[in-house]
Amino acid sequence: MSGFLGKLSPAKRVVAGNNNDLPLFYSNSMERCPRDTPRVTATLGELLMNVEDARNDQRGLEMASPLTSSASSFNSWTSAPASSITSSPFVLSFTDLTYSVKIKKKFPPFCGNSSSNDSALNTKILLNGISGEAHEGEMMAVLGASGSGKSTLIDALANRIAKDSLRGSITLNGEVLESRLQKVISAYVMQDDLLFPMLTVEETLMFSAEFRLPRSLSKKKKKARVQSLIDQLGLRSAARTMIGDEGHRGVSGGERRRVSIGIDIIHDPIILFLDEPTSGLDSTSAYMVIKVLQRIAQSGSIVIMSIHQPSYRIMGLLDRLIFLSRGNTVFSGSPTHLPQFFFEFDHPIPENENKTEFALDLIRELENSPEGTKKLVEYHKEWRVKQQAAARYYNNGITLKEAITASISKGKLVSGAATTNSPSSFQTYANPFWIEMIVIGKRSILNSMRQPELIGMRIGAVMVTGIILATMFTKLDNSPKGVQERLGFFAFAMSTTFYTCAEAIPVFLQERYIFMRETAYNAYRRSSYVLSQSIISIPSLIFLAACFAATTFFAVGLAGGASGFLFFFLTILASFWAGSSFVTFLSGVVSNVMLGFTVVVAILAYFLLFSGFFISRDRIPLYWIWFHYLSLVKYPYEGVLQNEFEDTTKCFVRGIQIFDNSPLGQFPNAVKLSLLKSMSGVLGINVTAETCVTTGIDILKQQGVTEISKWNCLWITVAWGFFFRVLFYFTLLIGSKNKRR
Repeated sequence: MSGFLGKLSPAKRVVAGNNNDLPLFYSNSMERCPRDTPRVTATLGELLMNVEDARNDQRGLEMASPLTSSASSFNSWTSAPASSITSSPFVLSFTDLTYSVKIKKKFPPFCGNSSSNDSALNTKILLNGISGEAHEGEMMAVLGASGSGKSTLIDALANRIAKDSLRGSITLNGEVLESRLQKVISAYVMQDDLLFPMLTVEETLMFSAEFRLPRSLSKKKKKARVQSLIDQLGLRSAARTMIGDEGHRGVSGGERRRVSIGIDIIHDPIILFLDEPTSGLDSTSAYMVIKVLQRIAQSGSIVIMSIHQPSYRIMGLLDRLIFLSRGNTVFSGSPTHLPQFFFEFDHPIPENENKTEFALDLIRELENSPEGTKKLVEYHKEWRVKQQAAARYYNNGITLKEAITASISKGKLVSGAATTNSPSSFQTYANPFWIEMIVIGKRSILNSMRQPELIGMRIGAVMVTGIILATMFTKLDNSPKGVQERLGFFAFAMSTTFYTCAEAIPVFLQERYIFMRETAYNAYRRSSYVLSQSIISIPSLIFLAACFAATTFFAVGLAGGASGFLFFFLTILASFWAGSSFVTFLSGVVSNVMLGFTVVVAILAYFLLFSGFFISRDRIPLYWIWFHYLSLVKYPYEGVLQNEFEDTTKCFVRGIQIFDNSPLGQFPNAVKLSLLKSMSGVLGINVTAETCVTTGIDILKQQGVTEISKWNCLWITVAWGFFFRVLFYFTLLIGSKNKRR
């Protein structure tokens, strides 16, 4: 194997040496080897095992490229004796895969009895008896027009369709592939590039390594694996560049796609599924992506992808093709068999014609004909029988577990290699939950710190609201008007704390599909995500609560001194906590930002309406009283009211002030004193101008705040926050299964 690079022509070696985007040892065309000859391939794990030795060999060459180091690693391993290679190739086989969905009718039948064909009209077949196989070291591409079933077939093979909805069998080396084991040994790359925009390429891959690689693997080896993967993906020049988004300049589209692939292959999976990895890329970027996938396949993986219309260069890299037409297979086999297949079908491919384009155009033309592709489907079945008779896979009696163990022994599937050599006892997750929480929290904090404008806007909103309230309600007195103003201040302040939490809606919605992608193949637990997001939100909530409380408490002139301020601060903090948890829960239920804001604003308005401010509890109709107790605003509102009015020695309405909120309030004080004298004679109680008529306790009774103590109100508010976090977890548990039905 030492002559591997020598097979390149001098011209090709010059091109490879000048290409900074591709490692030298991958720059050749990689001619196909016959399947009956042993293949010696280096996995990413094997590159890792030799990367330190390769670097030590290169220490004297300070200007050596990291690509040269990777090439040396490759050559040092692949020159090993063939006798050391004992693993059997993997073969993923699928037989008669059938999947259909129910389509709702737009218009109900006008007749009383529906016809016998209604059930057929209501069912759409997306896959109809699809069969085939994919081998280790090969790339299999699924082609077809839009709506042909490409993505559906990829989802079926990747276990993204519920078992009770999919018919047929999927086996690996002749054994049924269990869902739990498949999540460990495979990876799925979505069509969309779902990445954190403010992280660099290197940071993105490093966080993926911390999720997917076990704690037993040292930090140094994880970094070495990331660096090796960056070289393999051809991302060395963009390693320190941020991913970017619409508002921040970042890497190119082709580089983003390769990063998306990288985060899912960091643990070196045995099977890799991709949904249209070249979608939206120019021809050069698309070719580079497929070239990367070829390297991954040659490292000992099965690569299966859907692709819309590959170019001539891309076709030269593919090993197996499956053409689909409306859920039916119209061709399956090697690209080299296409001319013979269509020649025998009496539709020969012209000599200078692009074979793929000709096949797709012919299939589309047949689809629009009266008979459709029925003849082509039937002819393919006959063709497949002949092909299967000519070449069959021989397993040498090695079981799936033995094959996986042999693959792990070569360094592949790192998450399994560091835990156990027995695939039956693979850990579902590579790390314990507390490690996952730390990594999730670190990533979220780093991504947020690089967007200080978002943090600043929330702090600004809270501070501006606090300043407005402080200036509007400055130094309230203990008069009847002061009581009403205090009630208004507390109602507005408590509701505002909940409304300012609405900004949490887009936070999870932006991460929603990243979360679904990462948890679909056990990067981390859903519980770890919920706990981590809850914990890292607390410091910011404490800061916001302190800012709001300090801005308003003393300026408004609230009662209680230091202890009163502490309780007011804790109530604001509990309100932020409950509001943030409630909004986070809703963001897990509602997947649209605008709809989410609408729902949050409406529900919070209802909470304020039933809080007891506009109408006391005793006046709320019985059929709405349940909403009063569900109101998040009720408990902090009642808590701060008790904190303000619990002092029994404080008077808020004295004798002469009882006329202030009535038409008699405009009369002179002499008239009011005369009226008080007359009232004293009637009541038999001496009521003077300074007699205390209404204390704080009386105000609490008038507002219906008598059932729950202020500390219980605080604990209930905190409990609401935990309750909604638990609901958020179950929402993620149920709503992120990411499987078709």
